[in-house]
Amino acid sequence: MRYNGVIFDLDGTLVNSLEDIADSMNAVLKTYGFPTHAVDEYKSFVGRGMTHLVISSLPEDARDEARIALCRDAMLAEYGVNYLNKTRPYDGIIDLVTELSRMNIERAVFSNKVDHLTKKIVAELFPDCHFAIILGSGPELPEKPDPKGVLAISSRVKIAPENLIYVGDSDVDMQTARNAGMSPAGALWGFRTKEELISNGAEYLLHHPMDLLPILQ
Repeated sequence: MRYNGVIFDLDGTLVNSLEDIADSMNAVLKTYGFPTHAVDEYKSFVGRGMTHLVISSLPEDARDEARIALCRDAMLAEYGVNYLNKTRPYDGIIDLVTELSRMNIERAVFSNKVDHLTKKIVAELFPDCHFAIILGSGPELPEKPDPKGVLAISSRVKIAPENLIYVGDSDVDMQTARNAGMSPAGALWGFRTKEELISNGAEYLLHHPMDLLPILQ
């Protein structure tokens, strides 16, 4: 198979954002008198968008629509000013993206994080890396595992889905790639387990970002 492009997930794939997400959500929970969670607990909360994160963080008896909406708005505000306190690219990611550029492999990003924050994080942490398209979820693009977002990227870069790899760290990412007819590559440095990636259809497993290069050569 000849691959001409790579689409990346953001959280747990390009960047380790877990502490900033956990700190922001815990601040919201404290504000409204709910118990907080250890940082590692958030590994299973993230990946399906902001609303899912909020629902997972709230106690089961507090998951009514009004409180979910209240906490979601509060989380967007809190995280919107604290999203880069501790978030950094994973080791080897910038080297990988630089090498993909040298190889003329197209690069793009699609995340379940809201669109404006996805764009800001990539712009601020990857100032010297070019991505053809950077998209997050929003009214026009449903969250993964719906393939609409990655298929929109496929159309815009004019590369057929079967010639694209989607790199992500979760079940949702593997499902998204499969749903779109792309090859799923599991990032083992991210938030989820090898077993989860395999059981959800990972075609490739990457222990380090540079492990992607032999697949493309």
